[in-house]
Amino acid sequence: MKNRTALLAALGVDNFGSGLFLPLALIYVTRVVGLPLGTAGMLVSLGTLVGLTTPPIAGNLVDRIGPKPVIIAAQLLQAFGALAYLLARGAPAVLVAAMLLAAGQQMFYSSLVALICGVAGDDPRERSFAITNMVRTACFGLGGLAIAGALTAAGPATLRAAVIADAASFVMCSLLLGLFVRLPRHQVVQCAANRLTRIRVLADKPFLALIVVTGLVMLAVDFFLTGTPVYVLGRLHAPPWLPGTVLALETALGGMAGTAVLNATRHLSRIQAMQLGAALYALWCAMSLAAILTPAQWRPAELLASTVVLAVACLVFMPRAAALAEAMAPPQARGRFLAAFQYAFTVAGVLAPAVVALYSVAAWLPWVLIASSAAVAIIGLGQLADHLPRAAVAAEATCEVEDKVDDRVGAPA
Repeated sequence: MKNRTALLAALGVDNFGSGLFLPLALIYVTRVVGLPLGTAGMLVSLGTLVGLTTPPIAGNLVDRIGPKPVIIAAQLLQAFGALAYLLARGAPAVLVAAMLLAAGQQMFYSSLVALICGVAGDDPRERSFAITNMVRTACFGLGGLAIAGALTAAGPATLRAAVIADAASFVMCSLLLGLFVRLPRHQVVQCAANRLTRIRVLADKPFLALIVVTGLVMLAVDFFLTGTPVYVLGRLHAPPWLPGTVLALETALGGMAGTAVLNATRHLSRIQAMQLGAALYALWCAMSLAAILTPAQWRPAELLASTVVLAVACLVFMPRAAALAEAMAPPQARGRFLAAFQYAFTVAGVLAPAVVALYSVAAWLPWVLIASSAAVAIIGLGQLADHLPRAAVAAEATCEVEDKVDDRVGAPA
């Protein structure tokens, strides 16, 4: 119990700092560094491309030395990235800062699922992921709520303070993990990476399909985080307190309702739950776009209502996606498979700032693109279900499916 509490505390600190700065990344680059929105979106996207090289490295390290030291290193790397943003004075410096932050962020997420599973032991995976997400999203919401006042003034000093707090949160998280989180020794895979195991990720077509459909859905989440301030302030001209409140509401609901939503949808298979989550993301897009036609005095209420839909979508989709990926990963290569799964989130993070920049073309264009991606994911998930073991997609499946899934992955083509 103390081990899990320490892990949740460390991840909570990390997400509080991210809640302070991540939603304001483009706002910071445009208002503090002074770059145009289109240039800022392009630079952040280009910098984030470095994250594409990180998951294979992180996965190999996880299989060799375990997830905890990899995550600690990732936290320190993110701290350097945040400080680089603080020192940025032009486009080249913003690019370097985005590269550092992206590398650390992708290394962190590539190792996170393995760390959670190591601490959780034999508990059902959905529940472990749901509880972890509740803590992380609640703390992210607190960070968003804390920064809501900064958007009222949006002065450079306040925005720089948010960056400093973000860097400090990474350092604190690494200290908590290093001092208080202990993994059983048998959770660390000692076997060396061999060529056959590396090829298996690319040869496993169902796993690759899971990465693609998850990425299509996750594009909505990254778009929400980076694009909400731009849309609400720049296109709707809504009150300056609204973006922080929207972000805080989404993450606060995630912090309070994770297990409740999991219980309410426990009768659904993992694939069915993921399809429901994708449909709710598309509904969120429609409701958010409708705010353009909503009278100004009703826009805050309309956007807050759409945020509730988004929050439920996240709670339905994310634990099932992570649990399905973990169930499909063979034990001897779990670190590399789960790191490869991180590409679903990496690519979404790369594309999201560029999608936000499409506001400069038309206010409706990003919403139609995101909703279409969710619709394609629903179709893809239906086709994927026919190629997966029944035990892996069953509702509330447990870690007992691992041996069966491993037999499937290791079987000759």
